[in-house]
Amino acid sequence: MCLLLCVQVDVCGYPLSIFFIVVNEFCERFSYYGMRAVLVLYFRYFLKWDDDLATSIYHTFIALCYLTPILGAIVADSWLGKFKTIVYLSIVYTVGQVVMAVSAIHDITDTDRDGTPDNMTFHVAMSMVGLFLIALGTGGIKPCVAAFGGDQFEDHQEKQRSTFFSIFYLSINAGSLLSTVITPILRGQECGIHSQQKCYPLAFGVPAALMVVALIVFIMGSGMYNKTAPKGNIMLEVCKCIGFAIKNRFRHRSKTFPKREHWMDWAHEKYDKLLVAQVKMVLKVLFLYIPLPMFWTLFDQQGSRWTLQATTMDGNFVRTVNPILILALVPIMDSLVYPLIKKCHLNFTPLKRMTVGMLIAALAFVAAALLQLQIDVSIYSIYTHTPPHTHTPPHTHTYSIYTHTPPHTHIHIVYIHIHTHIHPPHTHTYMLLTCCFALSYRRFVNGLGSPLNVTLGVGDIAPLSVSNYSLVPQGKAEFTIMNSGGASCLYSKELGFGSAFTLVIPSTFNIGIPDCWQAIQVVEDIKPNTIHMGWQIPQYFLMTAGEVVFSVTGLEFSYSQAPSNMKSVLQAGWLFTVAVGNIIVLIVAEAAQLPDQWAEYILFASLLAVVCIVFAVMSYFYTYTDPAEIEAQFSQPEHEPEEKKRDRVEMERKDSDCSKKDESNFVW
Repeated sequence: MCLLLCVQVDVCGYPLSIFFIVVNEFCERFSYYGMRAVLVLYFRYFLKWDDDLATSIYHTFIALCYLTPILGAIVADSWLGKFKTIVYLSIVYTVGQVVMAVSAIHDITDTDRDGTPDNMTFHVAMSMVGLFLIALGTGGIKPCVAAFGGDQFEDHQEKQRSTFFSIFYLSINAGSLLSTVITPILRGQECGIHSQQKCYPLAFGVPAALMVVALIVFIMGSGMYNKTAPKGNIMLEVCKCIGFAIKNRFRHRSKTFPKREHWMDWAHEKYDKLLVAQVKMVLKVLFLYIPLPMFWTLFDQQGSRWTLQATTMDGNFVRTVNPILILALVPIMDSLVYPLIKKCHLNFTPLKRMTVGMLIAALAFVAAALLQLQIDVSIYSIYTHTPPHTHTPPHTHTYSIYTHTPPHTHIHIVYIHIHTHIHPPHTHTYMLLTCCFALSYRRFVNGLGSPLNVTLGVGDIAPLSVSNYSLVPQGKAEFTIMNSGGASCLYSKELGFGSAFTLVIPSTFNIGIPDCWQAIQVVEDIKPNTIHMGWQIPQYFLMTAGEVVFSVTGLEFSYSQAPSNMKSVLQAGWLFTVAVGNIIVLIVAEAAQLPDQWAEYILFASLLAVVCIVFAVMSYFYTYTDPAEIEAQFSQPEHEPEEKKRDRVEMERKDSDCSKKDESNFVW
């Protein structure tokens, strides 16, 4: 029954209102993932934080986004209802996105117009306020939107409701896919009033605009929604009911009192049987949630460990593989795989699907481990260049270079020891490399008696000295070598992925002649990587298949098994497992002592396999319920007060008998 007057319109058996909900979710996910795609870059290059601080704040923000759903669920189920909660928190969400966009405008505090903000405290404070509002908004509406969409279906539309959750999940990944492609491009633009800088205001501003669109679209469908009224502070009632049941059971633990079928039955003396039955349903599902965080522990490493793995491989890796595969696999699962399994007369229940999804995710990490073994063979090949003479060089320099990859990946620490013998006219460089690089690296040895300047990130090189390594994108690179007199020489070379070169400029180098570049000697310190990033596709395919089978089913299962007044609470519980999974990743990353990455992959796969077995056993003993049917049994509570009164009197009588018995047995 609608709280407000609403008009139900069906299209092809589906309520028209879900169109507004799906579009709202698409825009909101575009806003969230778009902002998140450049967030670490904003921390690192705009706020000038180091990698450790940027990473810590980033993960703290993500964890907060998955903890606040509990608050949103309480507000929706006990106070405002789902519709108002979504509207009000979406406004908070939108304000947060706008604040983030404003915090990224460097001209606000750039009084000297040098392109660098002069009051970084203002920008940090604004961004922290914006992130807090975003976390409160996105987390608060997470458990409400999916449950609100499920509320739009009638009891006879169970099949359509199941399909809705798949469409809902598709909209999430469609928004994620587009935003992770578009937002980095927007960030790469240059904008500003007084000086041109990377356009973070545009990168944050477009997600803010999409959040405004999401809010408007959702409100437009207001007249069509089925808005269920909140049931009061249900979370507080549930907690009180559980607390009373535990206390009452402890007080009456004597054998004099008969056992009850369920420990929550000890709450019958004070609470309605309907509430007790609803709490039982919620506790059954929450108990099943205990092993689930381990799945998210593996799943979330796509953006960390697997990205790090990709940096040691050849090719242009696109981080949108996961949402692309989801967009393809969800329809395949719903229209082909599940119907085929049903025709084979196999009882592929939701919990069995989730178990299979966890197992597939474990296999994805096994595939990642096998690939890592092949990568290790490639990247730990050591290429040593020895000098043609055997005497000890008169000048020996040892360099320790700490090379940091881009802030969205883990840090590589690379130790490079270079012994350089500069003795014109012969110059020799030999090197020992213990790791390979994500892109190509190039350094120059200046064998001339005069300083040189080299473009493309190398800079000035003093006479008879060695430059620092410069990171160069793979492909054709062109360096311009200039002397103090203004004469220049253009040198170009094709760079392979993961390669490292030392270019030696001999003392006989004549910078003024047309073919001056031919005198430059090239030493290949490490060969390019040969394993292509395309080999990661199998593990991404397995992980995505596991996600589709596990996550989509989990959303539907959480809704179908939840009582009518606690659906958002269970959605919040489902999202809480994601937060716990992220926390586990951080703990394991800090505590892991395994020297080889492939061994860590196998460790995670083994842990998930064990958890999968535990979950399968738990699922075997789970009994599916129909919350509507159970609630209907308590729709006629005429005799319930009398029953509760009779139970309470009986309990008090037994308490009195026990007290008298204890007194008679007491010895002074």
